Amino acid sequence: MRSRPRLAKAPRPSGRMAGRPPPFIGLTGGIGAGKSEALAALERLGAATLSTDAVVHELLEGDELRDELVARFGSAVAPNGRIDRSAVASVVFEQPDERKWLEGVLWPRVGERVESWRRESLEREPPPRALVVEVPLLFESGMDAVFDHTIAVVAAEAVRAERAGARGHAGLESRTSRQLSQKEKAERAEYVVENDGDLEELEAKLSSLLAKLGL
Repeated sequence: MRSRPRLAKAPRPSGRMAGRPPPFIGLTGGIGAGKSEALAALERLGAATLSTDAVVHELLEGDELRDELVARFGSAVAPNGRIDRSAVASVVFEQPDERKWLEGVLWPRVGERVESWRRESLEREPPPRALVVEVPLLFESGMDAVFDHTIAVVAAEAVRAERAGARGHAGLESRTSRQLSQKEKAERAEYVVENDGDLEELEAKLSSLLAKLGL
């Protein structure tokens, strides 16, 4: 993605948290790697968490964005007055200019939501151990630059394919063709968490990582 969310480095809070604000962490991973499970585990471990996919879903439910997409792509992308994500994807998948336009419309809004969530999370009592945002296209969007730390969740290709298939995502290779490879994500991330086991094992690894960060 070329249009990146408009986020700044986390502000330094005043008062009680002035010495050590919770770190701002970007979490990513390929389809089937288990990044959503990792996000849920981090929340159980005391982090404040947000999924940009969930933010996009929320934005697409709004009238303002629906009207913009219909004006650009036609009424077929919003049957019954609601955006059909599959229909939008089919329009932009093979049209780089349209995909770039959509990214330019979505990502600034996503950035605003993340920034608002971050400010609210810094005011929580007690403070969270960390602020973690799941961003599937973390490095592709250039959003990694705004985080204090980045984590890539990875898994064996066979495991990823099995998980993706169980969720109805056939054709893992075609679905990830416009993303960095899992190897590239791992190379660019500050920390890598392997997720070939069960959820208990994943949570234990993430707990160890938080401890490594001194949290």
